Amino acid sequence: MRVAGTVQDSIVDGPGFRFVVFTQGCESHCEGCHNPGTWAPDGGEEIPTDSLVTQMLSNPMTDGLTLSGGEPFLQAQECAELAAAARENGLNVWLYSGYSFEQLLEKGRTEPAVRELLNLAAVLIDGPFILEQRTLSLKWRGSKNQRVIDVPASLKAGKTLEAM
Repeated sequence: MRVAGTVQDSIVDGPGFRFVVFTQGCESHCEGCHNPGTWAPDGGEEIPTDSLVTQMLSNPMTDGLTLSGGEPFLQAQECAELAAAARENGLNVWLYSGYSFEQLLEKGRTEPAVRELLNLAAVLIDGPFILEQRTLSLKWRGSKNQRVIDVPASLKAGKTLEAM
């Protein structure tokens, strides 16, 4: 898996103590992005998924896994493998994506790994960062257009349901 970096015990990328993987590669190139170093698909470093699982599980206080970026859905299969390991070990999974939930559902029709990753997520923060809508007042998001989506409830209902 191509990774820009990891953070153990993050408290800003979802609730509780989180193991965060910043995936490498993003096509959105949002103006004002706080991770522009993740844009190049050949940047970062290759880390085997099993090594990331070992890191993730090294702290018994970890509550969840957050996959951020870059764009996790550009490496959907590898992210799904990591998310599956998190779920198997009782951790919840949060995803950050520049794609909308609706775009991901559409991609999932032809890309099974995209749908698999969505199926493993508890929450998706969707949509590109928009500098003109930047805010520090909304929990878990950087701009007002981004939504905090309850993925299991949305998939079950067949419509987008926000978690907060």
